[in-house]
Amino acid sequence: MVQQVTAPILITGGSGQLGHALQALAAARGLDFVAVSRPQFDFEKPETITTCFEDAKPLLVINAAAYTAVDAAESNEAAARAGNHTGPLQLAALCAAANIPFIHVSTDYVFDGNKGAAYTEDDATAPTGVYGLTKRDGEEAILATNAKAIILRTSWVYAASGKNFARTMLNAARKTNSLRVVADQRGTPTAAPDLAAAILDIANILQATGWQPQYRGVFHATGGGETTWFGFANAIFAATPDDFPKPVVTPIATSDWPTPARRPADSRLDCNKLAKIFGLKLPDWQTSLPPIVTVLLAMEIPAA
Repeated sequence: MVQQVTAPILITGGSGQLGHALQALAAARGLDFVAVSRPQFDFEKPETITTCFEDAKPLLVINAAAYTAVDAAESNEAAARAGNHTGPLQLAALCAAANIPFIHVSTDYVFDGNKGAAYTEDDATAPTGVYGLTKRDGEEAILATNAKAIILRTSWVYAASGKNFARTMLNAARKTNSLRVVADQRGTPTAAPDLAAAILDIANILQATGWQPQYRGVFHATGGGETTWFGFANAIFAATPDDFPKPVVTPIATSDWPTPARRPADSRLDCNKLAKIFGLKLPDWQTSLPPIVTVLLAMEIPAA
């Protein structure tokens, strides 16, 4: 994008992997931004939301903060609801009152994965666990306000920072020569830097065009292509140097790896609306993976 946002941007969830990516790219683009995270900004403490908003005086808010512990959410619904529903709703209401845009990140887990094809934004939601349920409720609550809200559903986010599948696989490979990975859950890995670029490109478009009615609502924003967790694991190891330990990866069924929360079996997202309205398309996941693996390997200290 040629044009750049010059007004202050408030980025919440600054300590997360998407928050890190947003800050790095915003700084590289010379944008004026303020990033906040816990304990300064905490969805479980409503007063911190208002304080951070009023202190920043933003002309745009990007909410990258959320409760993302999918399994822990099953036994911590109150915290999940604060992080994914009531907290974001409060932030959206502040944006609505200030008449500024609000970009909110949501998830593929609002779907049950039974469609058998990529989900569009018009498909009915049917979350299978507390995490997906609270994210869905957050979406609906945000859209029930009069906020200039753009909700971006994404999936399988990973980066060179934070806890994610790519880091988990690389660390596991240093400790064992055999891994079992679920092969019957289908979706799309999304590199945090790619998602951050799309979000900041949307911010630029908003500045260039002003708010347009077609911008409001839900959009899907994931990497291009599709795979399984098993396929993702193999691609991660294929991106490592020859001297990196490569374990034997055995495909297993979801039923062989029980978890407190049930994951959608096929949570692929159709991203055509993002391309139609904003002219944006994230790179294919296979293209974005190797550079992040390289950074992860450079950051990690090999196990003794």
